[in-house]
Amino acid sequence: MQTLTRPLLGVLSILALILYTLFLGVFLFIAVLFRLLLPGRLARRWANPMVVEVASIWVSGLLGWMQRVLRIRFVVNHDLDLHMNQWNLIIANHQSWIDIFALLAVTLRRLPILKFFIKKQLIWVPIAGVAWWALDYPFMSRHSREYLKKHPEKAGQDLETTRRACEKFSDQPTTIVNFLEGTRLTPEKHAQQSSPYRHLLKPKSGGIAFAIQALGEKFDTIIDTTIHYQGKAPNYWDMACGRVGTVTLNMRKLAIPPRFQHMDYSNNREDRAAFQRWVSELWQEKDAELEALEQQSAANGRVKSG
Repeated sequence: MQTLTRPLLGVLSILALILYTLFLGVFLFIAVLFRLLLPGRLARRWANPMVVEVASIWVSGLLGWMQRVLRIRFVVNHDLDLHMNQWNLIIANHQSWIDIFALLAVTLRRLPILKFFIKKQLIWVPIAGVAWWALDYPFMSRHSREYLKKHPEKAGQDLETTRRACEKFSDQPTTIVNFLEGTRLTPEKHAQQSSPYRHLLKPKSGGIAFAIQALGEKFDTIIDTTIHYQGKAPNYWDMACGRVGTVTLNMRKLAIPPRFQHMDYSNNREDRAAFQRWVSELWQEKDAELEALEQQSAANGRVKSG
């Protein structure tokens, strides 16, 4: 595809996404209406699966466009046994919102539909906000440090939201995704944090700790995922114009140390320190893995150019 056609492809991709979303949005609102009108047990039995199916069809169509039209190639390395009757916790690094679709490309209809912790403001996104609400996505406030200094009573709000969400997820097989960095990696954020990692921001342990506390005995596995892009992490316009190329996902199974299944992260300092050390070690391994992928990508580029 010639460079001059990229902007046109980007416009066509955005228009196609809008029309496709509006079309499926009709079926989504019908499912949501059933959910609101039916009593709890019937809603769980009939309306909730309808919402999940509409969301799955939307994702499947978008992934088809990304792979066939935009030529995005997902290279997945794993030996996991994935099936729909599992409780799973996926942890991953976070560079681009395309990370979400990379994970969906691997897990769609192989694991229960992914549940993300997302910013509270996103509930107002047309159609998508309703879908996230109907899928029981936890909405997080994500207050800044400055805000929390003025309103210290809000400090534990997101962790309480995590706890309540995990209690709800205990009713049926669920896949929870946690981007431990809490936000997308950018050079500015990396410098601001003085991150000790070359390719990562500092991990936040609270969310994953509460998920393990609430569902640790139910989780069949933790799926540790490392996501790597050729070149810089793409933004939405890059994706729409077909400039993403190859996305590599390395996935491995991790066991939850028994100590952490019954820890008290909030009140026990020893538990909290031990868990943070464990997460830090995982992040050091992931940083080294990303460095190896970066070097491999650079070597492949030199071979092609030669």
